[in-house]
Amino acid sequence: MWLPHSRRTLCLLVFTVLLSQECLRWVEAQHCVWYGECGESQLVHEKKYNCNYTGPPIPLQPEGFELLTELCPGYDYENRSLCCNVDQLRTLKGSLQLPLQFLSRCPACFFNLMNLFCELTCSPHQSQFMNASEINGTSVTEVQYYVGQRFASAMYNACKDVQAPSTNVKAISIVCGKDAKDCNATNWIQFMFDINNGQSPFPIIPIFSDVPVSGYTPMNNKTYACTEGLEDGSGPCSCQDCTNACGPRPVPPPLPPPWTIFGIDAMTVIMWISYVAFLLIFFGAVLIAWCYRKRRIMSEYGPILDSNNPLSLNSDNPDQVNASCCESLGERFENALRVFFCSWGSFCVRHPSVVILGSLIVVVASSGGLVYMRITTDPVDLWSAPTSQARQEKDYFDKHFGPFFRTVQLIITTPINDTTVYSPYPAGSDVPFKAILDKDILHQVLDLQLDIEAIVAPYKDQTVTLKDICLAPLAPYNDNCTILSVLNFFQNSHAVLDHTKGDEFFVWADYHSHFLYCVSAPASLNDTTALHDPCLGTFGGPIFPWLALGGYDETNYNNATALVITFPLNNYLNDSVRLDKALAWEKEFIKFMKNFTNPNLTIAFSAERSIEDEINRESNSDISTIVISYAIMFIYISLALGHIQSCRRVMVDSKISLGIAGILIVLSSVSSSLGIFSYAGIPLTLIVIEVIPFLVLAVGVDNIFIIVQTYQRDERMPHEELHQQIGRILGDVAPSMLLSSFSETVAFSLGALTNMPAVRTFSLFAGLAVFIDFLLQISCFVSLLGLDAERQEGNRLDIICCVKLPEGQETKTDGFLFRFFKKVYAPFILKEWVRPIIVAVFVGVLSFSIAVMNKVEIGLDQKLSMPDDSYVLDYFKNMSEYLHTGAPVYFVVEDGVNYSSLEGQNVVCGGVGCNNDSLVQQVYSASLISNYTTIALTPSSWLDDYFDWVKPQSTCCRYINATGAFCNASVVNSSCVHCRPMTPSGKQRPEGEDFMKFLPMFLSDNPNVKCGKGGHAAYGTAVDLYPNDAGVGATYFMTFHTILKESPDFINGLKMARNLAHNISQSMNHKVFAYSIFYVFYEQYLTIAYDTALNLSVSLAAIFVVTAILLGFELWSAVVVCITIAMILVNMFGVMWLWGISLNAVSLVNLVMTCGISVEFCSHIVRAFSISVKKNRVERAEEALAHMGSSVFSGITLTKFGGIIILGLSKSQIFKVFYFRMYLAIVLLGATHGLIFLPVLLSYIGPSVNKAKVFAANKRNAGTERERLLNY
Repeated sequence: MWLPHSRRTLCLLVFTVLLSQECLRWVEAQHCVWYGECGESQLVHEKKYNCNYTGPPIPLQPEGFELLTELCPGYDYENRSLCCNVDQLRTLKGSLQLPLQFLSRCPACFFNLMNLFCELTCSPHQSQFMNASEINGTSVTEVQYYVGQRFASAMYNACKDVQAPSTNVKAISIVCGKDAKDCNATNWIQFMFDINNGQSPFPIIPIFSDVPVSGYTPMNNKTYACTEGLEDGSGPCSCQDCTNACGPRPVPPPLPPPWTIFGIDAMTVIMWISYVAFLLIFFGAVLIAWCYRKRRIMSEYGPILDSNNPLSLNSDNPDQVNASCCESLGERFENALRVFFCSWGSFCVRHPSVVILGSLIVVVASSGGLVYMRITTDPVDLWSAPTSQARQEKDYFDKHFGPFFRTVQLIITTPINDTTVYSPYPAGSDVPFKAILDKDILHQVLDLQLDIEAIVAPYKDQTVTLKDICLAPLAPYNDNCTILSVLNFFQNSHAVLDHTKGDEFFVWADYHSHFLYCVSAPASLNDTTALHDPCLGTFGGPIFPWLALGGYDETNYNNATALVITFPLNNYLNDSVRLDKALAWEKEFIKFMKNFTNPNLTIAFSAERSIEDEINRESNSDISTIVISYAIMFIYISLALGHIQSCRRVMVDSKISLGIAGILIVLSSVSSSLGIFSYAGIPLTLIVIEVIPFLVLAVGVDNIFIIVQTYQRDERMPHEELHQQIGRILGDVAPSMLLSSFSETVAFSLGALTNMPAVRTFSLFAGLAVFIDFLLQISCFVSLLGLDAERQEGNRLDIICCVKLPEGQETKTDGFLFRFFKKVYAPFILKEWVRPIIVAVFVGVLSFSIAVMNKVEIGLDQKLSMPDDSYVLDYFKNMSEYLHTGAPVYFVVEDGVNYSSLEGQNVVCGGVGCNNDSLVQQVYSASLISNYTTIALTPSSWLDDYFDWVKPQSTCCRYINATGAFCNASVVNSSCVHCRPMTPSGKQRPEGEDFMKFLPMFLSDNPNVKCGKGGHAAYGTAVDLYPNDAGVGATYFMTFHTILKESPDFINGLKMARNLAHNISQSMNHKVFAYSIFYVFYEQYLTIAYDTALNLSVSLAAIFVVTAILLGFELWSAVVVCITIAMILVNMFGVMWLWGISLNAVSLVNLVMTCGISVEFCSHIVRAFSISVKKNRVERAEEALAHMGSSVFSGITLTKFGGIIILGLSKSQIFKVFYFRMYLAIVLLGATHGLIFLPVLLSYIGPSVNKAKVFAANKRNAGTERERLLNY
């Protein structure tokens, strides 16, 4: 059916209008918004406006083809009709250099970003999504850019994880103007289009929408996710740059649950059950034995077991003995020792001048080595063996990269408690600033910092300034010192700190805004505020906020309550002159800081030399304490040796001169030991000097008391001369002295097998000193004893021996201590009802100590090594309280990796195409679970930054075509050409000769505005090149540990870093190790438990063997000695736990010494028991305790007690903890076990009497009038 003519005409007209509108819209879509560049921008220096142009796209000039292919390959088709010319393409390239250098690591990210800018600059369809909102003459001065929200989000998601290897931060924080966590799709694009970023010549206002707005269709081009490859063959982004490419996030293994039984610590429960079971069994056995004895009127042996009847003096057949072969062998060995020492003692008394002179010559000759004495104070040499893993790794690092820099650091707080609020202009949330970030305070801190920079230190006839010794990474181009300070955000300048922008009504930008920008983008050369001041430090490197601020929460750096200023100084491996200059400047710095006062600032400070200086000062201050301690012991020994019979004979019977001689012999043995090892070139340590005299005095004085008191109690036999009497006494006591001294010498010598330098050195010196002391005591001291005995018998006064008293009749009496032990003490503790109580108490204490052994902390709190009044203590306190980062850690790849090959690169790098288990990737994965691994950040990777630097799209790598010389990005020279061609192969990573051709250029290139990837500052020391740049040797990849405060934290950090390095080594099939400055000090703690068990076990084994042999092959006696010493050692661990003493090299030295001193407490009494001829164990134990207990008590316990008490008055924390507390515990535990527990133990399970020894003793004493047999 046909429509009327008029209606047909109307429909045709409407159709024509609609068609014409669509045609017009299509034609309009082909129009440009601008073309070419016009006048200079009024807003941004050295930038130009684009020219207003609404015509159709214009074909690109041929000279721009290459540039178009490089920047916007999507438009490289047909006649290349675009809305931009060559000048605009050049401007685009210059403006995108920073994003190119930092984001091109991820191809998808960079493709999307370039899409955004190519569409903006050159799209032939500009008018569809762009509106020139302001036009000034021929120039476009403002545009609106309609961007799809989907596109913006996809671009951001592809870029948000890209790393900036040289700065250990995400690249987005550098190109977004704020911290990565605060950046999102919209504010990132807004920042890039903001004129305040210094790149955009006019405002570009992005409008985000996925639907048409005001007739404009938002630009929503295709995007690529970071997990996708590009059409040009580029692969997906690496896991490090794209979280979605990583798979599941690593999950740390769960912490092992505490070992518990019924919710209680398992060791506690086990030891309680064991102790209760022991008490039931023990008291049951005691009760049964008591009932058994009640039924039998006669019982030869006391508490538990019968024993063979020892031969008495009234034996029916004294000429026969039913002794075993072992007993006979033991008796013959004992007799041989007795005969030898009898003859030797007699000789020493008869020829005193020969013996004393000979001893003096030997001592002087040995001590002569002290002129070659060297004292080691270097903490590295003290705590780390040259053959240890950490020491070898340190030496490797120092050799290839130079030693770790010296550190001078200040931690500054303020007593002012105010908080100011900063309100950003024109809008934004209020930001609170703590008092330490107040501008007035910052000016005062800057004054201090500048004063420190101006310190001049005298050195010989020269002067030393900070610039002479500081770390200047860009020298010689930039000789500014590295100063890690928040004030370096302001170029260390009062003027920059005061820099503001604003008008009469508002402050647009000041130090607040600059600070907030710089903490989010510390590597920025131009902040985005109106100030446009750089954040990069004057030395050419970034100041990371976590290094320069303290006391903040999370990343809210404005809440910081402390400023941290660090001056890294050069360290020198084999240059003592320059090292001495650094030490001189540090000394002047410390002097300056001690005299500095400011009521608004509280400053804790430290220099590299501070700890060693304070330890030396502490050692000097403790000399007086040590001297007083030894003086008290000397006075006691001199007075206690004498046995005064009456007031009239005080000066005759005293042994002051003999006591002094005995002390001099002890000191001579120490000096001889030190001298002999000094001849051998073995250096001393402070531990040796402070501990060994104490040890040798304990061992030596005990032997002196035994010899002298045995002589005092002895009665000369008829027709026996003095030399024969002393010889006989020496024959009795010298085997016991030999037993204790030789046991200790062997135990200490075996202790020298450890790898811990402090323990090894102590063991060597101590073992030799104890043995020399024994030799001098059985020779020189015996001769002196003979001379003193002749003086006493001649009634001559002690000291004034020319004065003689008139003859008088004196009755010989026993000493008070001997009578007390014999009549009161020994009978009491060996009573039948007392002994079980003693066993129960000691086993209870042992059970407790076993239960807490595994709870003793490992490590050494560095605060303990400082004097109480040390300024370093404040520094340690503030460091724990305020610092927010751990020590740097380097993953060192040893020489041998072929970085010129793709395979060698892939096992190391972290960018596109690199292995998923590469070095950088594994360290990055570890940083994701930093609470477990202690690795805080992604590693800085010279290899990945080199790949970005050398890309042909970048302006970084250029050289002069004619000469091949490097051409820095800031140089304007037409003869400079790109290092690599803009071809598919040129865009790939450099391999073979290309790799080594440009690498030295990268390592010498200083970062600048046009190229932030220059490697000189960040990697100048990270790559060890072969001579003539022939190849790459060892390299390192640096990151940081998390905050490590206490010893367990440092130990765990070392352990975790080594585990990670081991995994990397396995995946690379090449040696990689982790290195940090503290590893050499904490490595010992990885094996300290094993070393302690090994050292003490070896010492006990040595004591067992020597005791068994020297007691005449009595194995059971040796077992009893070792049981008692083992109990003392275990109880020492209990004391350490109770008293907060950690296990380390110092306490291990003391534990090894405990073995030695415990031998003195035990061996003499066990030997006295083994040769006693009393009828049962109880009586034998009582006799042994009565005769030897008083000598042991007066010789060791009382001697040491007075000296130890004085140590408690020391200013030194380490003296109080490791010497006063541990020495007191050693003496008290040794005395209680040796004088209380051991006699009781012997009374129960002591060895049976040696029938051969009893027979020989009876035969030897037959026919004499000695009713009281003195076995010593």
